[in-house]
Amino acid sequence: MKKTIKLLALSLATLFSANSFAQLQTADLYKNLEFKMPTVAETSFPATSVSIKDFGAVAGGTVKNTEAFKKAITSINQKGGGKVIVPRGIWMTGPIVLQSNVNLHLEDGAMIIFSRDFNDYPLVDVSFEGLNTTRTQSPISAKRAANIAITGNGVIDGSGDAWRYVKKGKMTDGQWKELLSKGGVLSDDKKIWFPSESSKKGFTSTGNFNVPEKLTSRADLEKVKDFLRPVMVSIVECDKVLLDGPTFQNSPAWNLHPLMSTNLILRNLNVRNPWYSQNGDGLDLESCKNVLIYNNTFDVGDDAICIKSGKDKDGRDRGVPTENVVIKNNTVYHAHGGIVIGSEMSGGVKNLHASDCTFIGTDIGLRFKTTRGRGGVVENIWMSNIDMINIPAQVIGFNMFYEGNSPIIEEDQSADDEKRVEKQIPVTDETPVFRNVFFKNINATNSYEALTLYGLSEMNLKNIVIEDSNFETKKALSIVDADGITLKNVKLKYSEGTGATIYNSKNVDISGLTLESANNKPTIKVLGNKSANVKLPKTVAKEQITVSKEVAKNAVK
Repeated sequence: MKKTIKLLALSLATLFSANSFAQLQTADLYKNLEFKMPTVAETSFPATSVSIKDFGAVAGGTVKNTEAFKKAITSINQKGGGKVIVPRGIWMTGPIVLQSNVNLHLEDGAMIIFSRDFNDYPLVDVSFEGLNTTRTQSPISAKRAANIAITGNGVIDGSGDAWRYVKKGKMTDGQWKELLSKGGVLSDDKKIWFPSESSKKGFTSTGNFNVPEKLTSRADLEKVKDFLRPVMVSIVECDKVLLDGPTFQNSPAWNLHPLMSTNLILRNLNVRNPWYSQNGDGLDLESCKNVLIYNNTFDVGDDAICIKSGKDKDGRDRGVPTENVVIKNNTVYHAHGGIVIGSEMSGGVKNLHASDCTFIGTDIGLRFKTTRGRGGVVENIWMSNIDMINIPAQVIGFNMFYEGNSPIIEEDQSADDEKRVEKQIPVTDETPVFRNVFFKNINATNSYEALTLYGLSEMNLKNIVIEDSNFETKKALSIVDADGITLKNVKLKYSEGTGATIYNSKNVDISGLTLESANNKPTIKVLGNKSANVKLPKTVAKEQITVSKEVAKNAVK
């Protein structure tokens, strides 16, 4: 009964929050920011408009309207800008390329569905998963354009199910049988379905996620073209971009991917992908500056709102951080992470504010991930007023050993891939840094694990503050290889394991933590010869505190 009441209260709070927030003006988003941020330059279009029907477009979903879209967009661009109207109906097309001063506007009842014919998508040079590579052309793209928009209440469908390989373990027996009836080929162990032999060959040619590093020539890439799934919306080096209103769904790879762009507003969007979709991210914001993301809903197969800036050497050579980002009033259902920073963050991330969001059943709530070799500095991050329920992994999770596993380990993955390795490694430009991250009023109930703060032995997590927050979880708190962790007015009720485990961490002040164990008295363990200046809560009895022999005397207060 208590859980039902809590869930109802959370739902009502979310509803009222969304309704009240919808009345705010864009200017209100800048109030009380913790950093200086210029006002995002907004799009503006002349009253001129054309319909794709004026250029011969045919509704019904069976005729390719690629040329009609191209002609309509070129016409508006040449007239100095305006709207390209997509009327009610189902409009099939090949790739759409946006041009400057064009607002692609979907009227109520309009649906753009992209062709399932892989021949419509030629190979192009792109950046994907932070690496400079080659993939197929995106269904919607814009490059070095200014003042562009996609607006209206219609639906944009990327026909991603035609492209994506699917793992058997992610489907019911009925779904799997239905998938096999559509053709395609299976992996040698019969556990993965591919749409074609070309797709399967691409999969077996890579050990590096989705970039086939063993294939370098154009001829080789053409042979695995079906595997090189595009992001659905690719916005590269653009200025003044507005996405407002549509549903974006069923993307071949990532759904929305702004890259090296400035002055972006993403609002009132419904971003959807099947929960089993490989690389089915919602939004991947990469090396962008001055961004507003608000009033959106995500229900996707991978991370929901993901902040990136390039991977390894390619990202460091680019050297363009993601900075000045405001994320407000978003709801996330299924996703691997609600708001995520990393793992491709080699160019850095700084000055990010996230608040007034709700995560419902999201694998990890606030997710920070990287690994040795990335480099990059993530700093000056503020997150507040985040409500979560039914989180099956961590509410807040820092993982500096990320190797691509899902938060809930899948059958073809192993937790051993991300085991912590204790070794002396010099600090170089390949060493990732997470520092100055602040959380306030973070609340989670009926979830698995409250906090995992895992740094590197050679580069600790630095200056992480959590205050005025409440967690009701199965497992509690772990702090490993960290320097400067502070908990103020934090209440944590847990039912399993140790209340707080602190390992090789210093300047840790959890005196403001109230621990409550559902089954016994709360316990704390302090381990590791590097642990120092650790302040524990007075509310935990001395007999419930374990300090290992290697911890220096007077290290724990």
